[in-house]
Amino acid sequence: MSAANGTVLIVEDDLSLRRTLHATLAALGFDIGEAGTGEEALRRLRMIDYEVVLLDMNMPGLDGIETCRNIRRMYTRLPILMLTVRDGEDDKVQALESGADDYITKPFQMRELTARIRSAVRRFRAPLVPAGDTLVVGSIMLDLGRRRVEKAGASIRLTPREFSALHFLMENAGKPLTYRMLLVHLWGPESGGSRESLRVLISNLRAKLEDDPGKPEYLLTDSYIGYRFRDK
Repeated sequence: MSAANGTVLIVEDDLSLRRTLHATLAALGFDIGEAGTGEEALRRLRMIDYEVVLLDMNMPGLDGIETCRNIRRMYTRLPILMLTVRDGEDDKVQALESGADDYITKPFQMRELTARIRSAVRRFRAPLVPAGDTLVVGSIMLDLGRRRVEKAGASIRLTPREFSALHFLMENAGKPLTYRMLLVHLWGPESGGSRESLRVLISNLRAKLEDDPGKPEYLLTDSYIGYRFRDK
């Protein structure tokens, strides 16, 4: 059985930080497991069903990036939040493209970390959406079967590529998607699109979906990284 707030595996080689995270999150109602290395994390995941992995990016031995790739190959839906002391664009992109669902830069506020964990647990516990069902975030509804989008009940006309982009963003609501992820999804692995064409597409979507496209509530920018759709 899962704890009410979620079961979390903390993968961190810094014992002091690991124990601090354990004590704080346990006090907030999470069920916590610990691993000091990537290898130990993979062993624990084979034995226990976790709902979120907090994964340090910089560890000796099997580092965070390679551990993340291994976890993602075995558990396609398990949320992985990467913890990193590095705030550079390349590190964040590398974390996301290795399979992480999100990244958190050290030092971080516990309130922010807890909010990210709870969001990840909600996504993990949400039922899978079969083809033909709908995705709903706030007042935005996307009907996969009828290829229809509504905002507050009013129909919104989208181009095929705009619909594909919105579908990809909404089914990953709350998760940052890098420019490359979006370009590959929308234009193929050879990426016939460009960041400029993606920027124009996002701008057009905002014009159709947002009350104020200049201050978007749904389609948010992750500076220098990509875009994310608002969590439910």
